[in-house]
This record gives sequence, structure tokens and C-alpha cells, in this order.
Amino acid sequence: MTGRTEWPGDSPDSSRAEKELSPQDPAERARAICLRLLTGTPRTRRQLADALRKREIPDDIADEVLARFEDVGLIDDAAFADAWVESRHHGRGLARRALARELRTKGIDPGLVQEAVNQLDSEQEEVTARELVERKLRATRGLERDRRLRRLAGMLARKGYPEGMALRVVRQALEEEGESTDGLEEGY
Repeated sequence: MTGRTEWPGDSPDSSRAEKELSPQDPAERARAICLRLLTGTPRTRRQLADALRKREIPDDIADEVLARFEDVGLIDDAAFADAWVESRHHGRGLARRALARELRTKGIDPGLVQEAVNQLDSEQEEVTARELVERKLRATRGLERDRRLRRLAGMLARKGYPEGMALRVVRQALEEEGESTDGLEEGY
């Protein structure tokens, strides 16, 4: 025993400031938890609410603290979603479908998800898909044509690209490389 009081919800990653607050003041604890979590990276309201629930902050106090953080602009799910789309599309090459799925898992409102992913148009998505295929094309040289097609189209599918776009982009890349795509089934 360390001589200090252990509180429900204490974890090894809890900050000293959070631990020094009295357990009778859950609003102060909630503020400290949220500020600590927001220091490292932006978070969604749901992510913060989940963290507060995990640390046994009463829901009414958590809602009050989170509402205040939204009022002063420390929590902004729309800005989070916009930045997420920008970062993950350019950094990882994710398509709108994959980005929408990620944002939904982070608790972003469906309307905000739609607004954020609509920043990307299909032309921009196709350009990114072409860049991804160009980077992976060399690694598939020497494989049979159908296997190359499956591997490259599969990579795009895992990143959320529509099947039709993925197949079109891969076929064009293979043709530009001199690979014949005659005889490939349309749904392949």
C-alpha cells in the first residue's frame, strides 16, 4: 500500500493532477481528465464521454463538463471529422467509405460524417487510388496477370474504394505497363 487513497477508475495512465483532486469533486476530476486527454490529440465528444464513464464520473456531470468544453471550442466533432478525413486520405490513402466507417466508430454524428467525407470528390479519390496502385505495382511484377489484378484491387478494396473504380484503376495501370487485360471478367 502506498499510503495514498486509490479511487475507483484510477489507472496507471491517470495524471497526478487527476489523482490529487478530492473524490467529492467529480466535476473537477472530469475537467482534469478531459484536459489531459485533449492535450495529446484531439478527441471526439464520445471518446471523452467514454473515458469519463470508465473513470466512473456520473453521466450528468460528464454531460455538463462536455457541453462546456464544446461551448468554448475545446471539443469540436465537425473540425475533428474534417481533419481526420484530410489526414487519413492523404496519409493512408483511405477512400470515403473507409473514412466514414472510422468516423462512425469514433462516435461522430452521421450528418457530420457525411459532410466530412464529402470534402473528397470521386476525381480526388481516383487520383489517390492511382497513386496507391503505382506504388504497389512494382511489387507485383512477375506474378500472373489475374493474381496481380486481385492483389492490387484487393488493396484498394481494403482502403474503402468502390469495386468498379478499383478494377478500372488497376486495369489501366496494368495496360500502361504493357500487360494485356483482354479476357478479364468484368466482375473480377
